[in-house]
Amino acid sequence: MTTPPFAAVAERDIQIVSAQLGRPARNVIGIAARCVCGNPTVVSTKPRLADGTPFPTLYYLCHPGATAAISTLEANGVMAEFTDQMASSPELKQQYAAAHEAYLADRESVEHVDEIAHVTAGGMPERIKCLHALAGHSLAAGPGVNPFGDLALERATWSPDVCTCDDYLLES
Repeated sequence: MTTPPFAAVAERDIQIVSAQLGRPARNVIGIAARCVCGNPTVVSTKPRLADGTPFPTLYYLCHPGATAAISTLEANGVMAEFTDQMASSPELKQQYAAAHEAYLADRESVEHVDEIAHVTAGGMPERIKCLHALAGHSLAAGPGVNPFGDLALERATWSPDVCTCDDYLLES
């Protein structure tokens, strides 16, 4: 089994992620995506937390600008819209099922956790439950892997190509 290509996590990354989240970062095993300035955008989290809790969300969106933009999409009913799109498109349903399998393979390559062996994040593969998780997966895996993460990022007011870290007062 191979581990997905996470960027190594440094103490500075943990400090930034903790500032982004407004709480201590926990069980971060890598940086799965970075802002163009180098700050973390998506962290990779252990599938079993230090306290023993199973944690299915391998790719966790942490950048405040990204999370705010995705929250706006969720508040505006985009999850229901995407769910309807998936129901009417066998191709999107198949792509979403493949995203589910890719996510499982990535997490399994880190650690097998029986309790979440067939559970991914964001509602995959049957529904659109959390755009944050789907966008995090898209940012980590790259375009073309998670169709609804890609669509959410296309619709978001935040872009991974534009640094807004100064807007969130991250200390250097």
